Amino acid sequence: MSRIKSRDTIPELTVRRALYQKGYRYRIHYDIDGKPDIAFPRAKLAIFVHGCFWHQHGCKYTYRPRTRKKFWNDKLNKNITRDAQVAVKLRDRGWASITVWDCEIKRTPSQVMGRLVQIIDSRTMKITSVSTP
Repeated sequence: MSRIKSRDTIPELTVRRALYQKGYRYRIHYDIDGKPDIAFPRAKLAIFVHGCFWHQHGCKYTYRPRTRKKFWNDKLNKNITRDAQVAVKLRDRGWASITVWDCEIKRTPSQVMGRLVQIIDSRTMKITSVSTP
């Protein structure tokens, strides 16, 4: 498990590159609850790029290993619980959080990016409309 990356994964880099190409500037691994993969601090928007196995999405890439069942069940259940707690903490602090799943990025990257762009624009429009006199 030491070879499994928690940062700069292929799905995360894919989303970051696409957002950057569209002109968005963001912070990576921002220091707030959950350390989101991508954050827009002024818009208070956190984007998490989750692997389907590690965060138990429920798609075809989600499974429970047959060996060391107790270890894996505990580990994966803690991930699910932690994700839910982080979402609540962020919401309580006024942040919106979006989860992008690995399988979505593989299957329909253009739809994922369209959804992200729409959400980012709606969050940033509120800021720009308020700040202009």
